[in-house]
Amino acid sequence: MKMHATPAHSAKPIFYRILYALSLVIGRMTTGLLATLLAGSAAAALPAATPAQKEAAAEKTQLAADEATRQKQELAASMDQVAARWRARATAAGWDVHPATPVMPVPGIAASAMQAGGQLGATAATTPLRSEKLGTAPPSADVKDPAKKGK
Repeated sequence: MKMHATPAHSAKPIFYRILYALSLVIGRMTTGLLATLLAGSAAAALPAATPAQKEAAAEKTQLAADEATRQKQELAASMDQVAARWRARATAAGWDVHPATPVMPVPGIAASAMQAGGQLGATAATTPLRSEKLGTAPPSADVKDPAKKGK
């Protein structure tokens, strides 16, 4: 079986791929630079907001918050209707239906340690840090004995 050598023109597509990649990089850099320059000049040219404009913006924000609250309430009501309809159909079909699980909103990971204003509570602030790595806690029972290391 005769082996064919790769043609001399096979490097041509690689060259074009590299050229295309470079053009994308240069194009993105140019676009980013232009956007930065335009944003900087536009921000510098804006006058300070008047009290009337600030009041209108606050009113618009409040209206948007009210609308979002209304939409959340409508969505919750709709989901409750769907769940009630499904539970009724499931009961009629003889399926096991468990009571609905009450769901409370999650306040966040740090909410238990934080007080109003974003400050740590007295207990969280005075609790000593216990860490094996820092040497402020005893080593875990499941860790190998460092004295026997290498044996």
